[in-house]
Amino acid sequence: MKTVVVLVEPVGPLNIGSVARLCANFNVDELRLVAPRCDHLSDPALQMAVHGRTILYAAALYPDLLSAIGDCRRSVAGCGRTENGGIFLHSPDSALTWLLASPSPPQPQQKPVAVVFGREDRGLSNDELRLCQKVLTLHSSSSYPSLNLSHSVGIVLHELARISANGQCATNHVLSPMPDPAAAPALAALLDDATDLLLEAGFLLQHTARARMGKVRNLLQRATIRAEEVALMRGMVRQLRWAIRAHSS
Repeated sequence: MKTVVVLVEPVGPLNIGSVARLCANFNVDELRLVAPRCDHLSDPALQMAVHGRTILYAAALYPDLLSAIGDCRRSVAGCGRTENGGIFLHSPDSALTWLLASPSPPQPQQKPVAVVFGREDRGLSNDELRLCQKVLTLHSSSSYPSLNLSHSVGIVLHELARISANGQCATNHVLSPMPDPAAAPALAALLDDATDLLLEAGFLLQHTARARMGKVRNLLQRATIRAEEVALMRGMVRQLRWAIRAHSS
């Protein structure tokens, strides 16, 4: 299974280099950088990468998080904040076990899975957290929950490796197959269509639409909505819009 690490707007070359090294330590296949705020190939980054320089040189750059995880079949984001807009926070064990589980039904060519980390100073926004199907939080002190970026990555990748090793034991069924959720771009498109419809119908107002639809996204992510279910709901939304317009005319 291919695993990718995604860093959103990292500002520190030392952190980026350290994360590349961690990817090499834990056999992570790819590093993706979303709008990095520094030169990821600067001398400090390369010095910190050590034997992870190959991963650092191959790091892919993306303009936003949605494009960075668009090809991933599952994604888990890290969150060190207590104020997160009602987003449910999972334990590392729960979220990462789900991330590593095989798809059901089996796929001949599995898409990658992603672990996503935010900015050094403020992490991921609530909107960015909602793009990922699950959000985990580490068991750090409630009085000072925020960890250094590379330290957080190291802990999560260690847990991934531990769960993966346990799941390979013949008597351990922790990684039982389960259906994949809908891809992030498909869910985003559904919610965009639904927002337009509900604004047109008068259920939403422009100044409250974002917050209310954020709650809808929370609900759908908790339900782990699947691709065929997103397609069904998007068809319903489009048909309702057509009916409203036909009635109005």
